[in-house]
Order: sequence, then C-alpha cells, then structure tokens
Amino acid sequence: MRNLRYDWTISEIEKIYNLPFPKLILRAMTVHRQNHKTDEIQGCQLLSIKTGGCPEDCAYCPQSAHYKTEVEREQLLSVDKTLEAARNAKESGATRFCMGAAWRDVPDGEQFEQVLEMVKGVRELGLEACCTLGMLREDQAEKLAEAGLTAYNHNLDTSPEFYGDIISTRVYDERLKTLENVRKSGVTVCSGGIIGMGETKLDRYKLLQQLSNQNPHPESVPINQLVKVEGTPLQDENDLDVFDFVRMIATARIIMPQSMVRLSAGRLQLTDEAQALCYLAGANSIFMGDKLLTTPNPETNSDAELLDKLGMKLFAEATA
Repeated sequence: MRNLRYDWTISEIEKIYNLPFPKLILRAMTVHRQNHKTDEIQGCQLLSIKTGGCPEDCAYCPQSAHYKTEVEREQLLSVDKTLEAARNAKESGATRFCMGAAWRDVPDGEQFEQVLEMVKGVRELGLEACCTLGMLREDQAEKLAEAGLTAYNHNLDTSPEFYGDIISTRVYDERLKTLENVRKSGVTVCSGGIIGMGETKLDRYKLLQQLSNQNPHPESVPINQLVKVEGTPLQDENDLDVFDFVRMIATARIIMPQSMVRLSAGRLQLTDEAQALCYLAGANSIFMGDKLLTTPNPETNSDAELLDKLGMKLFAEATA
C-alpha cells in the first residue's frame, strides 16, 4: 500500500521527530490529507467496567493495588449498566465504545462471559466495540472476535529498555504476545504509549519503532500524556512540554499513515490551542466523557465547542 513501511530505523524516526516544527506539521498534515478526512475525527468513550485492585504495579496507574490512591475497588459492572452507558455515549456522538477492566489477565468463566455479552450488546447498538482487559490468550481473543469485538487495546507504554522502570509485574514480550494473539483472531489492534513518565527522547523513538514496525500497523495508536495521580510513584514527575506531545503525534502520523492516531489521556491538561495543534499534527480521534477510566477528561460540551470553532466534526457513524 502507498506510504506504508514496516522497517523504520531509530535514526529516521529521530530525524522526523526533530524536524523544524513548521516542516514537521506540514509533513504530518500532508500525510494525513492523503489518508484521512482532515475535518472529521472519531469520538470514542471509555468506560471502566471493573475498577481498582489490579495486581500490576504500573507506576502511572491509580488502579494498582500496590498504591494508595483515591480510586476505590468496584466489581465488574452489569451488562445492563454497561449498555446504558454505551447508549448514552452514542447519543453524545461517540461511534466507538471502549470497555476497560483492571485485570492482569483476562479471567475465564462467568466474568469473561459477561464481557462477551457486553461486546455483543455494544455492537447491536451500531457502535464499534473495543476492550482493554489485560493480557489475552489466543483462545480468548477468538471468543471476543466471535462476539463481534472491533478492537482490542493493549498499550506498549514505552520503549523495551525503559519498560522495567515503570512496570515489574510483567515483561515487554508479554505485551507483544497479547498483540500477536489479537492479530491472529482478526480483531483490530489498538496500541500506543504514554509520554511524560521520565523517559528519554530515545525511549520515545524506540516506542514508535516498536509500533510502526508491526505488520500491519496497529489500526489505532493512542498517544497518552501522563496524568499525575497522588499516591502513584510518578505523582511528582516533571510536566511534559506540550510541543513534545505534538511532535509525538506528528511523528506517529507520518510513520503510520493509515492508523487512527488517538488523542487520549492527559487531554484535560491541553489548552484549546494545543489540542488544535494535535489535530493539525494528525490526531483524528478523541476520547469523550468526563472520565478516561479513572482520570478526568474534558466534558463533551467543551469538545463540541472546540470542534465547532475549528470547523471540524465527529464521525457520523461507526466505520466497522
């Protein structure tokens, strides 16, 4: 396919990331225009269907059982409550509904069956259905595919080298294995990362290389900015420079031309002007609703007002 490569080198990615800002944005806009509608973005909504108590020790996550945060444990939501939230999301303009559960591994049995019912119900509403449930076996991925799952999210978070500084309860290869299982099932892959966790620029290039050298590229690439939460090890991390965030989005757009680049966690920390720069850089999806799992997110009204100012709009309907 035109523009698609799976052999990006670190030096190539570094050169793109560090282009003079006007050149970087122009190049990203050009690639974006060749592959997507530039005045439309997809609205997604993410619901935490099982909150807190996760045995993982991800340093950024308030849902980890290892840290004392204000997030309280909640059991798996009922199918009815989940589908009610999905209907509300659709009314707000979302075309993709994502369900997240704070598990290390997807559990077999009644809870997994309940998630399969949620997926079926979301699809029946005419929405794309996405799940992020932790590590996934091949047979579980196949069952999710049979239920109609559109996408499975499993972020790589950062570079392989920096990963151990952020998480000790699993290894990078386990992340890659889950993505492989998802790909085998025919479900599309949603995988990105988080910046602002104390990583170097080289770590960012290596994360982008891991994502862009997958064949095919992940259909969805969420770019998250660290949301600092009291009680987590990263609560006092230095603020991220907004231009680094925009550069990350622009570089992802250039090296993964056909992927949906999703402006994800940390959006509340961005001004309207910064968000507009992200759209110029190639971001074409946002997460709506007042929360992104357990962290604050801009309200739907403020999103609508900004898109209106920019002469942009949300996708009218799901694409899958």
